Amino acid sequence: MARTAWISLTTDYGLADGFVAACHGVIARLAPAARVIDVTHLVPPADVRRGAAVLAQTVPYLPVGVHVGVVDPGVGTSRRGIALATPGGLFVGPDNGLLLDAAEALGGATEAVALTNPAWLAPAVSRTFHGRDVFAPVAARLALGAPLAEAGPAVDPAALVRLPAPVVRTEPDGFAAEVLTVDHFGNVQLAAAGELLDRLPERVRVARRADRQLQLGAPRPDAVPGAVAVHGRTFGDAPPGALVAYVDSAGLVALAVNTGRAVDLLGVRPGDVLTVHRD
Repeated sequence: MARTAWISLTTDYGLADGFVAACHGVIARLAPAARVIDVTHLVPPADVRRGAAVLAQTVPYLPVGVHVGVVDPGVGTSRRGIALATPGGLFVGPDNGLLLDAAEALGGATEAVALTNPAWLAPAVSRTFHGRDVFAPVAARLALGAPLAEAGPAVDPAALVRLPAPVVRTEPDGFAAEVLTVDHFGNVQLAAAGELLDRLPERVRVARRADRQLQLGAPRPDAVPGAVAVHGRTFGDAPPGALVAYVDSAGLVALAVNTGRAVDLLGVRPGDVLTVHRD
C-alpha cells in the first residue's frame, strides 16, 4: 500500500497507565506525519471476541490506513504477530482471531505475513508489550509506504487463527443466538442478522438458554424464564424501563432497556445463548 496518513489503534490497554501513550510515541518517532485514531482502549482485558467485534464494526467508517489491534492474552507465547493486506487497508496485530472479521469487512485478507524481520521491530522486544515493540513500529513503517513483504515471510491467509463461529439458529417461532457483545450502555448485541427479527411481531419474548447444548445440535433445551420486549426501531419505542428488541447500527439484533441496562435486566454475558420468540 502507498504511504497513508492514518493509523488506528484498538486495544484493551485501558487509560490508567502509559501503555497507549507509549504506542503513540513509537508511531510519532517513526512516522511523525501519521495521524492516529484511537478507536478504543477499553476493550475488556483479554476479551478477543469483543475486540474483534468493535474493530469489525468500526473500520468500514475509518479512512483507508493501517489498523492496529492489540487484545493479546497470548503475548510472548508461540502465537504469531501478523500483518494483513485487504482491498480497504492494512491490519497489524496478533494471530489470535482478533483481526479477521475486520479484514472481511474491508474485502478480505489478500496477503498476510508473519512479523519476524528484526529491522522492523524495537531493538529490544519485551515479552509482554508487543503493542509497543512489534505492532506499533510495524504499523508506522507500513504507513510510510514500506512493502508488506519486507515485514516477514508470507503466511497463507486461510491458515490464520479464526474465532469460533457464534451460535445462531432459526426456529419455527423465532431464533436463538449467542450474545456477541455488551456495550457501554448495557445494550446486548446478538450474533443474529437483523432480518431474523424483522419477521417477528410487535411483542417478542427473550429468554436465556439453560445450557449451551444448542451448539452441539441437541434438541432445544428448556429456557430460563425470560422477559417480554417491544419489537421496535429505537430505544424510545419502549416505555421507560422496558425492554426493546431492535436492529442496531451494525445490522445485528440487539436488546436495550429504555433509560436502563438490558444486560442487568437479562442477567447475561457474552457467550450466553438467548432465544427471541413470538410472545
